[in-house]
Amino acid sequence: MADTGTEPTGLLQALAARLWNARWLIVAGVVALISVYVFAASSVFVLVAALAVMVAAALLPAGAANQSAERAAAMEASGLQRLSGEYLAAAVADPLIIFDRTATIVHANAAAFAAFGGIAPGMSLSLKFRAPEMQSLLDSVLAGTVASSVIEYLEKLPVERAYRVSASSVGHGTDLYVLAFKDQSESRRIDRMRADFIANASHELRTPLASIAGFIETLRGPARNDPAARDQFLQIMQNQTGRMARLIDDLLSLSRLEMKPYLRPGTEVDLRQTVDSVIDSLAPLATENGVVVERDFPQGRLAVPGDRDELFQVFENLLENACKYGQSGGRVAVSIARTEDGPEPGIDVTIRDFGPGIPEEHIPRITERFYRVDVESSRTQKGTGLGLSIVKHILTRHNGRLSIKSEVGKGAAFSVHLPAL
Repeated sequence: MADTGTEPTGLLQALAARLWNARWLIVAGVVALISVYVFAASSVFVLVAALAVMVAAALLPAGAANQSAERAAAMEASGLQRLSGEYLAAAVADPLIIFDRTATIVHANAAAFAAFGGIAPGMSLSLKFRAPEMQSLLDSVLAGTVASSVIEYLEKLPVERAYRVSASSVGHGTDLYVLAFKDQSESRRIDRMRADFIANASHELRTPLASIAGFIETLRGPARNDPAARDQFLQIMQNQTGRMARLIDDLLSLSRLEMKPYLRPGTEVDLRQTVDSVIDSLAPLATENGVVVERDFPQGRLAVPGDRDELFQVFENLLENACKYGQSGGRVAVSIARTEDGPEPGIDVTIRDFGPGIPEEHIPRITERFYRVDVESSRTQKGTGLGLSIVKHILTRHNGRLSIKSEVGKGAAFSVHLPAL
């Protein structure tokens, strides 16, 4: 009986608490309804009914809002469940492989299929990646000795690629692990290029410096009182210092081009006038090497967008090489032609010599820095090994391209294609 008597009291206390919690809602509603009643001349029955509805809303169970929040959280959780590991792996741009405690592939994303090929769920990672460093990585992660581990891995087929591979467990108690591959091939290639460049530049500068130092020592010793030897050595020293100056100038040109890889369009260059100026400026060199320069230019306007000084440097390098290395042919042909057909209409400038030509295996690398087909011949002709690399960089800035055709014993042809205005 005592329990029955306390039930109405508890119920009244709960209702009173709910009304108190909603007191400001009730006050605001009453004020709003009175305002509507006074200014809109509404019926008193409408006012009473509205007050009753408002009080009933205030007495609703407080758990409704909590139930709505719980429902939203449940919906979010179900959405995360639908967002499975496969979808997350597909969103990763780098190769990613999910595997279990037996080192068996559970899932691999599209980047992994593209990089390694021939992988599929159910395949053993130990059989796919046989390198000792990969085996050690898998063993350490599966044994639980480390939470995650990183190694360097080299994949040689179908092309050589260098990866930084990390392995770690997925969550806690899932018995799943993930291998993530980060491609390091490009950064390693750049590092090799930088190291090769420093080594080649140091070698090119060390050679003339050693020569100059040797002649200075000779002039101070045995040739001190020999005027003929002194004049000869001083001339050689002057040639060597000139070679170093040309090398430094070319290095500075390359540096400037690399700092500004793109050319702002808008400047117009007259190709006919530019090529004529190059031929005239190199006329003494052509005469010295016994080479006749022939011209074949079409009629009409020959204008391209670009920088005149840089294009002058392009054709100067190409014509100078033709006069030096193709002098045995006795002539160099310079031609300009419009190319209206094809996907890239523009203007082609071709400089062809009739000398010994270039062996086919050297053509793909001939525009690399310091690359020479014949080292001794290049140094005899006072070449720095950077001319064609500068040409390539300038043409890249001008949205142009360089093509090389050669046959041993029949000379070489260097064609520059530039977009026309």
